[in-house]
Amino acid sequence: MRILATVLLAVISHGCAAQTPAGPAAPAQVSVQVNLAKSQGPYKPIGSWFGYDESNLTTTRNGRQLLREMHDLSPVPVYVRAHHLFTSGDGSAPLKWSSSNVFTLDAAGKPIYDFKILDGIFDAYRDAGVRPMVELGFMPKDLATGTGPYYVPYPKTLDGSVQTPPKDYAMWGELVRRVTEHLVQRYSKAEVATWYFEVWNEPDIAYWKGTPAGYFKLYDYSVAGVRKALPNAIVGGPATTGPGGERAITFLTDFLNHCANDKSAATGSAVPLNFISFHPKGSPRLIAASPDAPAHVRMGLSNELNAAANGFRTVAASAKYHDLPIILSEADPEGCAACSAKENPANAYRNGPLYPSYTAAAMKALLDLAAESKVNLIGMVTWAFEFEGKQYFEGFRTLATNSVDKPVLNVFRMAGLFSGDRVATTSSAQVRVEEMVKAGVRSQASDVDAFATKAAHEAAVMLWNYHDDDLPAASAPVTVTITGFPVGVHKVLLEHYRIDDTHSNAFTAWKAMGSPQDPTPEQYAQLKASGQLQTITSPEWLDITAGSLTLAIDLPRQATSLLHLQW
Repeated sequence: MRILATVLLAVISHGCAAQTPAGPAAPAQVSVQVNLAKSQGPYKPIGSWFGYDESNLTTTRNGRQLLREMHDLSPVPVYVRAHHLFTSGDGSAPLKWSSSNVFTLDAAGKPIYDFKILDGIFDAYRDAGVRPMVELGFMPKDLATGTGPYYVPYPKTLDGSVQTPPKDYAMWGELVRRVTEHLVQRYSKAEVATWYFEVWNEPDIAYWKGTPAGYFKLYDYSVAGVRKALPNAIVGGPATTGPGGERAITFLTDFLNHCANDKSAATGSAVPLNFISFHPKGSPRLIAASPDAPAHVRMGLSNELNAAANGFRTVAASAKYHDLPIILSEADPEGCAACSAKENPANAYRNGPLYPSYTAAAMKALLDLAAESKVNLIGMVTWAFEFEGKQYFEGFRTLATNSVDKPVLNVFRMAGLFSGDRVATTSSAQVRVEEMVKAGVRSQASDVDAFATKAAHEAAVMLWNYHDDDLPAASAPVTVTITGFPVGVHKVLLEHYRIDDTHSNAFTAWKAMGSPQDPTPEQYAQLKASGQLQTITSPEWLDITAGSLTLAIDLPRQATSLLHLQW
């Protein structure tokens, strides 16, 4: 395994050598049709949601800078979710850990509330113009029931008593009330009423060392505390894993039944629920070298989509909650942002254009699956931020490395150009979503597909050439035909943005420099520029002929394009 990992990292770091066998054949001529006149309903910006384990990274210089960039991705509000907002500690941020020390008990057992660290985190959100998705967790040390160590360092962070139930549920509910009350006083009732309050994280696994019934009780006391301070607060959960299998499906189903049918353990009245959350994840693997292909990463898109489909069906089956908003409060290619590619070479997809093309394909598939189940998907939280004190492009699941933006951030910049209504697209080389759920994108041909929107005076068409297997292949020749322009439109301004090996890709630029870990100021400036979203050509005015526009595009494997049209 160590030899195989070394081989793969060498391929990723230096590119595929000339003798590397070709990967799956690209499609022949691909035809993409976009009909701007055929609306499929208002566009939902599900990609404007992000999250991370280490809430204390929020207040670092790099963290503040990245938050501002996240705000600037999109004209719609960007929401941010982070772990450890209630955890005890000194405010440091080792991997998968942070703390606010918001709650302690004095010698007499009386609560002491300290908002200093928490204020720094939420002030940074306010200053950047992003909105919090407030995750109510984890258990303060003086409230935790666990008898073992409170904090256990990475990679065994789920072994600590920080994930145990409270000694006193009423005291926990009062903590939640006091925190919510403080947020309302500091940031205004109207502002906090636009935030989302989510109870805990993944209570169906070791993040909650209690029973399902214990979590339902925690939920009751949590939402009661929030609503006591802010009666119109948006509250929800249960932020479970998957649901990839029966255990997680059962937990989600039982939670919905609890909210629908039981009385609150905290108030004796109905249990409030405004949104439903769960966490579909993919599962990349390292594929050993064979006579036909070198060692390479194979993504697990089908795992993520299958879990999402299970969750959507579970919500759709609820008589009371089938119309509630769904937030996938973690939705990623795999489950550990802090596990680097050095530890697990299957994570090597994170630095290059594969990650954004996967994300583009996943966003469309998730929206299609939600429409198929007739549920209301509003958010897909990308669990990626930044880490401090790490090497450049070390292989963590991040949006930036040492304040140099990675290619994946640019797919969200592309999505920020969507507006208005989603419109109909078809492709001769698309992989049907049913096939993606069952087997991902692993046939000979890749998924060459599109997603498009139209507003009053503009349209945006995203194209991608995605395959689960990260292998070299010939580019796909794509003909894009766009019809349905408004009457009287005879010319459009085209801006063609691209993410591939040579565009919007600081990783390629860094490798071309010799992979410096101490870049010169000139090199750093070049890396910063290379990390921005770039056009593949100069903007150009094009004629509309007979109400139609046809474009010929060469789309490399794992590349993503965004055609932005204005008139």
